[in-house]
Amino acid sequence: MALPPLLHLRDIRLRLGSTQLLDGAEIAVSAGDRLALVGRNGSGKSTLLKIAAGIIEADAGSVFIQPGATIRYLPQEPDLAGFATTGAYVAAGLGPGDDPHRARVLLEGLGLTGEESPENLSGGESRRAALARVLAPEPDILLLDEPTNHLDLPAIEWLEQELGPLRSALVLISHDRRFLERLSKSMVWLDRGTTRRLDQGFAHFEAWRDQVLEEEEMQAHKLARKIVREEHWLRYGVTARRKRNVKRLSGLQDLRKRHRERITAPGTVRMAASEGDASGTLVAALEGVTKAFGDAPPVVRDFSTRIMRGDRVGIVGPNGAGKTTLLNLLTGALKPDEGRVRLGASLEMVTMDQTRDSLDPATSLQSALTGGSGDQVRIGGEVKHVIGYMKDFLFLPEQARTPVSALSGGERGRLMLARCLATPSNLLVLDEPTNDLDLETLDLLQELLAEYSGTVIVVSHDRDFLDRVATNVIVSEGNGAWQDYAGGYSDMVAQRGRGVQAKARAAAAAAAAERGTVEAPRAAAKAKMSFKDKHALESLPARIALLEKEIGLLQKALADPALYTNDPPGFAARSNLLAKKQAEREAAEEDWLRLEMLREEIEG
Repeated sequence: MALPPLLHLRDIRLRLGSTQLLDGAEIAVSAGDRLALVGRNGSGKSTLLKIAAGIIEADAGSVFIQPGATIRYLPQEPDLAGFATTGAYVAAGLGPGDDPHRARVLLEGLGLTGEESPENLSGGESRRAALARVLAPEPDILLLDEPTNHLDLPAIEWLEQELGPLRSALVLISHDRRFLERLSKSMVWLDRGTTRRLDQGFAHFEAWRDQVLEEEEMQAHKLARKIVREEHWLRYGVTARRKRNVKRLSGLQDLRKRHRERITAPGTVRMAASEGDASGTLVAALEGVTKAFGDAPPVVRDFSTRIMRGDRVGIVGPNGAGKTTLLNLLTGALKPDEGRVRLGASLEMVTMDQTRDSLDPATSLQSALTGGSGDQVRIGGEVKHVIGYMKDFLFLPEQARTPVSALSGGERGRLMLARCLATPSNLLVLDEPTNDLDLETLDLLQELLAEYSGTVIVVSHDRDFLDRVATNVIVSEGNGAWQDYAGGYSDMVAQRGRGVQAKARAAAAAAAAERGTVEAPRAAAKAKMSFKDKHALESLPARIALLEKEIGLLQKALADPALYTNDPPGFAARSNLLAKKQAEREAAEEDWLRLEMLREEIEG
């Protein structure tokens, strides 16, 4: 029996200018739901989430929220203005009765102290503070718009572990396939203003979506054939039977109207890289390279590697590990303090930076593609009109004079790709290319990189993208140490026995490895209990006692023989709740025992 919805958006309609963005969209969210909201860039996903959060109002439709239900919304670009510290910002999101200790625990888990000034935060740090703010109250519903953007791999994996057991219902917008696969249980596909729902996780979504589009194409083909048959009748059969076939003629006119007004599936990005002359067999070689800044410890220490023509190299590590420094050493943009860097012959390099800083906000989309001269671009040795090239990347002709500042994050990402791919190259350097791109565009980018005859060096936190693209992965081991592993991200994890760790933990692991004490990281972790562990140790006894009380009341209710006879659904609900509470008590007791043993070990 389906649970009643906590949140229900029904027949939502919204027009932006001349575009009908939402045309009958619907979302129903019940307790415990794990919904992923997917769709092309510009389809209205973020807008629909803002309507659910009450930030904007639809032109038509209804929004129902269960009385007393709490909702928290994570925007793509959090605004911390007006708050002195990150701690104050997070605390302001708490409601009456919410636990302030949980806010501190979340900030600590996300690598923040709560004392940071919002004015000095990076995009990733702002996102971490905003995540702590929405997670701390444990609301009934969490609306998360691209929660993994600007987060490094340790933070993404921490977030997955935090959201997994959370009691809140989730509605997620994300381009991170691995993140969606691990957290989603149902899919809502927003397509051409309307929504379709699949009550299965993301692993089943793409096959289902393709089947829906194939069926639409088949129906469109049948409609076109029917029009041809009716037009043949119109030409050769209507004259002799004019009066009794007026209705059929009217039906043909209706068919033509349906065919004209049929909303087709959005276009597909057409990508092709302008490839330059082949480079030499050797692209780059680093031999014993070390690089430091000032008196700080080396960012890269005694690192050697060779990159050959055709390699697809992924660079991964936590924020602050030095990925950009290593990238600049590999491409010759930075000279090492020690060691030697050799670059191959005939390199034609094109770089795409993750901050999109090379895009002038005031310039128009057309000027950004043509360099401000004329209305043509040269792709793969062929001259093409800029409007046609814009269409290949799903831009409308009327957007030609749109300033870059007015484009969405996804549109800026597509524009950067269009510029990079229009420049002849045999070495592509991509810094976080997957940011803000929708799933379909990511698929096409992966196919293009697979067919590209040159060399690719990519910095990315997208595990699925690295698995599909990379032939080898260079990962930070901490303390300036870097190691080259064959294969993609999952292959690297299998060889190392662990994924990418936060910067402090990676440094401790590297230092322990140098000393030959592999158990040192564990000992270091045990030297002091974290704030989270201390709080859990203090609060778990009360939690266990409350669970014991709830279990006793449920057992007493279920012992009444009349309950099953008079209220079978109520009996089933209480039985399920009892099993859940017993499992929670068992888990809480195990956590308390583990922490108590840890405390005794430290104090002893």
